[in-house]
Amino acid sequence: MAICKQSQKLPKNGDLQKLVITQAKRRSAREWLSGVSVTPLQQSVADLGVAYKNFFDSRNGKRKGKKVGLPKFKKKTGRQAARFTLNSFSIKGEEVYLAKIGNVKPIWSRYLPSQPNSVTVIKDCANRYFLSFVVEINPSRIGAINASVGIDLGLKTFAALSTGEKVESPNYSKLDKRLRRKQRQLARQEKGSNRREKTRISIAKLHNQIADNRRDFLHKLSTRVVNENQVIALEDLNVSGLLKNSKLARAISMQGWREFRVLLSAKSQKLDREFIVISRWEPTSQVCVRFV
Repeated sequence: MAICKQSQKLPKNGDLQKLVITQAKRRSAREWLSGVSVTPLQQSVADLGVAYKNFFDSRNGKRKGKKVGLPKFKKKTGRQAARFTLNSFSIKGEEVYLAKIGNVKPIWSRYLPSQPNSVTVIKDCANRYFLSFVVEINPSRIGAINASVGIDLGLKTFAALSTGEKVESPNYSKLDKRLRRKQRQLARQEKGSNRREKTRISIAKLHNQIADNRRDFLHKLSTRVVNENQVIALEDLNVSGLLKNSKLARAISMQGWREFRVLLSAKSQKLDREFIVISRWEPTSQVCVRFV
């Protein structure tokens, strides 16, 4: 990325690969690149090209949604990923072979429905490793039980359904209390010390635990709603505006309203359901209360 910033014109992916991979391997400072599979290196250059394309398309108005900024350098302590394509990995029984790494034996969360096209090795901030596979599936068509449902999102009650059902969100207060204490402890510790690094990993683990609980809850709820209803109506919340409230911002950010909307939209499209977003100016809360 440093080469791209210094260049007057953005180099092509092929030229960039020659500079940062082929020619870099010949230098003593970059000899370690020869011990790594070339596929993840090529994929990282390709991802950089996509990131710059998204930036230019966003700036020129060709890309819809929130404005995309320039690509940034990754932090060593942040999330790391390496993607292997078909010719650089294979599955042998319960083990996965990765080029230049060898066989790894993951804990499988589920069986793959078809032959994967690629696998991404992910290391998160808490030093956990995951394998994420890309596969093609034919989703089974499930008949809906109800014709339609309206959903009103909130803080005390995560979702109030037009059927009268109220869905409570998981309680994150205990984990959040521990997280706050660890963050205060981190602020007092010396930068670069072993104790600070140990505290940083503890904070990352707490963040992951909250995110895992929230993701599990949102996936289960969105799957049930889409399976049971043919038409799903959800209100359009101004989340970025609500986050400006300093007293409620932390609680709002933990709910995952935006992620829930994305899951509903994707799963509705997969199962041939109709997903409708209601204007934020409609009195959805009053209507749901009236029905209840």
